[in-house]
Amino acid sequence: MDLTALTALSPLDGRYAAKLDALRPHMGELGYMRYRVQVELTWFIALSDAGFAEFRPLSPAARAHLLGLLRDFSERDGAAIKAIEKTTNHDVKAVEYWIKSKFEGRPELQAAAEFVHFACTSEDINNTSHALQLKAGRAVLLQGLDAVIERLRALAQQHAHVAMLSRTHGQTASPTTVGKEVGNVVMRLQAARERIAGVRLLAKMNGAVGNYNAHLSAWPDFDWEAFSRRVIESPLPDSATGADAPMGLGLTFQPYSIQIEPHDYMAELFDAVARADTIGIDLARDVWGYISLGYFKQKTKAGEIGSSTMPHKVNPIDFENAEGNLGLANALLRHLSEKLPISRWQRDLTDSTVLRNMGVALGHAVLAWQSLLTGLNKLELNEAALAADLDNAWEVLAEPIQTVMRRFGVPGAYEKLKETTRGQQVTREALHGLIRTLDIPTAEKERLLALTPATYVGMAAELARRV
Repeated sequence: MDLTALTALSPLDGRYAAKLDALRPHMGELGYMRYRVQVELTWFIALSDAGFAEFRPLSPAARAHLLGLLRDFSERDGAAIKAIEKTTNHDVKAVEYWIKSKFEGRPELQAAAEFVHFACTSEDINNTSHALQLKAGRAVLLQGLDAVIERLRALAQQHAHVAMLSRTHGQTASPTTVGKEVGNVVMRLQAARERIAGVRLLAKMNGAVGNYNAHLSAWPDFDWEAFSRRVIESPLPDSATGADAPMGLGLTFQPYSIQIEPHDYMAELFDAVARADTIGIDLARDVWGYISLGYFKQKTKAGEIGSSTMPHKVNPIDFENAEGNLGLANALLRHLSEKLPISRWQRDLTDSTVLRNMGVALGHAVLAWQSLLTGLNKLELNEAALAADLDNAWEVLAEPIQTVMRRFGVPGAYEKLKETTRGQQVTREALHGLIRTLDIPTAEKERLLALTPATYVGMAAELARRV
């Protein structure tokens, strides 16, 4: 059976494949291979510039050829590496052999071929490649998250003044505004976004057990730690600066490790993504509920069907899709963050297969934020439904009435309002009758009499406009 969108085992590469085109080049197997090639070539070129008599600086032509291998890396090249791996049964060694095969007919590079993968353990290449993958994958994720935040911010400011009945514990409660409730989510997601973006992506290139053993056996007087730091932390090359520009990986140096980079930063990153996802689930469920209450309508699209048997249905499918995919993402992200920092002694291989699922975890999250944005863009506020709900909830004014009574020392203020309102259908007329009997200044009575559920919103509108 050929692998197609219909036969793919994962819906990320089947049903939803087109939605993840931005992520796939970085987090898929081909992207992983390309980053490995990038790391190997960066290390190789840096070694040529290190001042060793045995490996003189590469000529501009040789550098250009190497950078061309990276620039033009294709699916055909990935297939060639996989073909080598069938013999080596070792994926990193296959990348090394593929690079060396590209030196054929170039005496300068052939003479330096043994400096490809020099003093490196496979994990020197893998951990740096994973960090590069996550750097690119995080950028894709943040792009989707930012779009949702900006749409929510626009909704918060657009509906800052539109009063809405709160429902604490599912019961009628002090009113708020639509904009303020949306603004709450904006601020939460903005904080979560900053945590994701703030995680430093670490990498190490220090050999088989993290001590530069092999490096020092070759050049014992060379500062390999400083060299490794320079390779890892120097900026990624800018294509505009030319082939002779210094090459780096643009990551953060990890000075202490066993054979593998400890993966603590990965756990931090995945936990940060999971926290944002949890806020997304909260948002999806709340909007789903508000649609059910009639607070929001959804724009319809010609030809779409909501139910195979009930023609009237316009289901909140985008919010349901988002909730489901955010849950899947978090299940994987939490396993990644719990498992990856654990390794038996200096190395075991349990992280290897798990790390290949980073793209799956991020893929479900990226898909979910797309669904949330689609759903948010379909929403239309039903102000009539909001107003009707408020007008049927005059009991919520028990709070301001008893608070004003307390201000003026009326004894038993809370208890009097509880007796009048708790568990009862409260009308405007009943509340106004009570207000007129209160022993408080006339001006305060008039202010309370002018109050309605729709105007009892405190600073909600102002807070919404600030986000």
